[in-house]
Amino acid sequence: MRSPILDYLDAIVEQTGHVDSGATADYIPELAAADPNRVAVALCTVNGTVYASGDADQEFSIQSMSKPFAYALAIEDHGLEYVLDRVGVEPSGEAFNELSLDPETGRPRNPMINAGAIATHALIRSEEAPAVERLLGLFSDLAQRPIGIDESLAASELATGDRNLGLAYLLHASGRLARDPSAAVEGYIRQCSATVTVRDLALMASTLANGGVQPNTGVRLFSRETTRHLLSVMASCGMYDAAGDWFTSVGIPAKSGVAGGIMGVLPGQVGVAVFSPRLDAHGNSARGVVMMEKLSKDLGLHLMETGRPARSSLRGTRKETVEGEPTTVYVLQGDMVLSSIESLVHELVENPPSTELVVFDMSRVDEVLPVARTTSAAMATKLIDAGHRIILIDPEETVPEFQDSRGRAVERWTSERLEQGLLKEPAGPIG
Repeated sequence: MRSPILDYLDAIVEQTGHVDSGATADYIPELAAADPNRVAVALCTVNGTVYASGDADQEFSIQSMSKPFAYALAIEDHGLEYVLDRVGVEPSGEAFNELSLDPETGRPRNPMINAGAIATHALIRSEEAPAVERLLGLFSDLAQRPIGIDESLAASELATGDRNLGLAYLLHASGRLARDPSAAVEGYIRQCSATVTVRDLALMASTLANGGVQPNTGVRLFSRETTRHLLSVMASCGMYDAAGDWFTSVGIPAKSGVAGGIMGVLPGQVGVAVFSPRLDAHGNSARGVVMMEKLSKDLGLHLMETGRPARSSLRGTRKETVEGEPTTVYVLQGDMVLSSIESLVHELVENPPSTELVVFDMSRVDEVLPVARTTSAAMATKLIDAGHRIILIDPEETVPEFQDSRGRAVERWTSERLEQGLLKEPAGPIG
């Protein structure tokens, strides 16, 4: 069976096909020549499972989405206080490439605008290996594959990098640059020229969602303190002069790049990424913003959305005989949100039930969010189409009148039906 999460991502791509506003980044020749019709979306849970749709294997340059990781590496190298003394954390309210420093301290206002990113790159230790090599190694550890540089793009950006060079000399004059201006700009541009896919970005973002631990390898790449600080800066500064609109409408820490990518993080749940090269007036992907707004609304990703996320809604499974039939029983628990329902979907897709009768025991479930109900309905459709009969054990009527995505009623047993003893152990041993 195909996961309904993939079906949903396909729908996101299709439903945003009308968004054709904006234009590719025309100030960098290589980016100006990008195919404006490319589009992709991906999400990765804190369990490390990646779902992607569209041009998900299309490589593009990471650009400013490299800034959060470079900032985190600088903090890991020197400690937070040292870095804060050199780069601020206040929203600038300005475009990403503005020639601005704090008038009192001379610091760049934050590490997500170019001035702050150049200063941050210069802080990365390079005694044992060049800063760019260390960053490529970090990107590779995050994405679980070798990440390299698009050399033609790097050359194109260097040839048109006078504004960034001006920022570097301004930083140097204020005593806020730890390296030669030309070397700092070249390193920063090469950092931004690393090539990734939306699959890579979603997995990289999921490491931040997972408190700094790469979810598949289990390797801690950033401390919890660094990750918390980084996500806070992304939330307030990551989308430049559109940060306020972004946080009210999408509501997750995020970072965009002028190649058309946007990467977002819902702490404790998922990393998400979108790609579409046409940019809006703020330098963010026009279609990508719409895709992220839909993801946030449909999946309940907004940080201000109340709830008690659980890592997994699947407590366990067991085999049993119900009404004389061999039965597979899935025992669920807690609040059913995106991250928790995904673990159940993943189990059903990877290990489909071997019996015709399938029971979902919801006696331990407290609340079912809309995204979980929609995903469950889609999964129920796939099970019914595959020849399964479904029963919900729902003593508290948590999901009354449950239907699959085609409107077919799913049999539900409440307290009255359970008193007949038709299920031997509705909350029994877990296998």
